Amino acid sequence: MIAALFVGLGLLTLVYVADWVIQARKHPDTPDPGRPDAERIAVGFVANFFDALGIGSFATSTAYFRLRKLVRDELLPGSLNVGYALPTITQAFIGIAVIKVDPMTLVLMIAAAVVGSWLGAGVVSRLPRRAIQVGMGIALLVAAGFFLARLLQWMPSSDTGTLDLTGMKLALGLAGSFVLGMIMPLGIGYYAPCMILVSMLGMNPLASFPIMMGACAFLMPVASMNFIRARRYSLKSTVGMTIGGVFGSALALTVVKKMNLNSVRWLVTVVVIYTGLSLLRTAAREKAVSDVAKASENRPAAT
Repeated sequence: MIAALFVGLGLLTLVYVADWVIQARKHPDTPDPGRPDAERIAVGFVANFFDALGIGSFATSTAYFRLRKLVRDELLPGSLNVGYALPTITQAFIGIAVIKVDPMTLVLMIAAAVVGSWLGAGVVSRLPRRAIQVGMGIALLVAAGFFLARLLQWMPSSDTGTLDLTGMKLALGLAGSFVLGMIMPLGIGYYAPCMILVSMLGMNPLASFPIMMGACAFLMPVASMNFIRARRYSLKSTVGMTIGGVFGSALALTVVKKMNLNSVRWLVTVVVIYTGLSLLRTAAREKAVSDVAKASENRPAAT
């Protein structure tokens, strides 16, 4: 079953790389041609090192690119997806190979997230984005609170640290992974919620790494090919991000593999708190922008 997963991911990788190369040669007018510099490679390395730890790469990369004016704002979404698709695939290959999760659990959890994302693509645009961000942000912080209480031994812990799910727990895991996949396009993210999901179901938090990396590895190349064909990305930046990101991902997973269970639980807690606060901050910022826009619309025209 794991072999079939690797074959499928390998074929998707070949299709993605071939399409990228063909489109780049076919369209020399792709924005920002040329060889990547050390700065762009470094951004990819650092961002994907922390991404493989569960922190995420999009927010940090966006902030840096805007600060340094390396990528135009309208090209940022495409550049992030295209530049980090291959590093995410690298994370999946290494994570699945070195962290031995039960094959049935792994494949079904990944499939549930992928199906949820595909089926939810046409639904999420009608969902209240800000309300979901606030709800998920609060839920993550509450879950992190319980995690922290267990780590500090303020509450008893019943975690078994297993690497598989069966019966009702497997059904709950699949349902949760499906929902998380469905709301990914809203910018909620999959990594931190997946960490909480598998941990709350009694699994070793380490099991979340191949699950979340595998799911995103099947989703990002498909989304990226749309940006490539539309030429809505920075070629120079994405090549640099890819080169640095592959090495950063590999190094980070070497670190994760050597961490003991307690260290992984602390890592999960930090990641979940960070993600929860980020979601609440994003929701507040979007509300402020919306309020300003509404106030501007309702302002009476000057006579």
